[in-house]
Amino acid sequence: MYNRALSALFLCLFFLHGSSRPQPGAPPLKYRATGSTPEIIAVYEAWFGFSKHISIGYSSHDSKVIKDQIHRARAAGISAFVVDWYGDREPFIDASYALIQKLAAKQHFKVAMMYDETDGDVGATDEAIADFTMFHDTYLSPNSPGYKAYLTYEGRPLIFVFPKGGHTDWDKVRALINTWNPVPFLINENLPGKYAVDFDGYYAWISPGDAGWAPDGSHWGKEYLTHFYQTMRDNYPDKIIIGGAWAAFNDSKASWGLNRRISPRCGQTFTDTFSAWRSEFPKNDPIPFLIVETWNDWEEGTAVEEGIPTCQTKPEKLGSALKPLIEAGN
Repeated sequence: MYNRALSALFLCLFFLHGSSRPQPGAPPLKYRATGSTPEIIAVYEAWFGFSKHISIGYSSHDSKVIKDQIHRARAAGISAFVVDWYGDREPFIDASYALIQKLAAKQHFKVAMMYDETDGDVGATDEAIADFTMFHDTYLSPNSPGYKAYLTYEGRPLIFVFPKGGHTDWDKVRALINTWNPVPFLINENLPGKYAVDFDGYYAWISPGDAGWAPDGSHWGKEYLTHFYQTMRDNYPDKIIIGGAWAAFNDSKASWGLNRRISPRCGQTFTDTFSAWRSEFPKNDPIPFLIVETWNDWEEGTAVEEGIPTCQTKPEKLGSALKPLIEAGN
């Protein structure tokens, strides 16, 4: 996913603190799950079929493929796709998003946008403002096709951000979206930084932790997740906390790859990352969302749409892997 894991690594230099169990004195979360466990959503890549990316046997512009993916995701316990979106920088992906939102509405599924910030150092703020305006007018207007499929929390849309160049003035973008009705929740990656006041929440992203990438892929992210959850729990209980779960990582097929790996560990990596939040939050105070990373990024080896990698000949079906993990919190 365009060098995301490398960015996550740079942002996760930290020292561990505290214990790996829920703290009885921790302040209650302002935003918690509507049920007994987090709502499960998944990152979706909408660029397949475009020449810049590898061929995986289907196109993100094929409505039959999208319908089938939505059906399988929903059956597995996933409620929404969070779709990477680049504004008018990537017309192919924009067309994919339009199709996904329209089909999601028909299949009682949800969809949200993850905005990929430009990595350019000139005009990033103006571009972000133009892109957000475009998205609002095209997809969040009450007259937009599939508008009711957009993912909301407490009646407000959720917009995710993946920071790249770091040149956007989020104060100005925030001022823009504050004029929308309803005002969306803006969710950023990793932990709060310079523009913390502008973001309503944060999501964990795939990372091996501060030890870095191990040649055998054994650094699966335990320390990173522990630090993310403890920091958010103790210092930012007023923000929306979105957990991360991943099954593996291998960017050898990506044109931007750096031979980085996280081993699936016979399926244990998915189990451990999916369940990590439970060690840091009381059972009666669950985080609102957990995002599977990813549904179909085949270039970085994180795709789970065909199942969770195991040490057997065939992967474990996603629904079979998710069911006991979800039920464990009930």
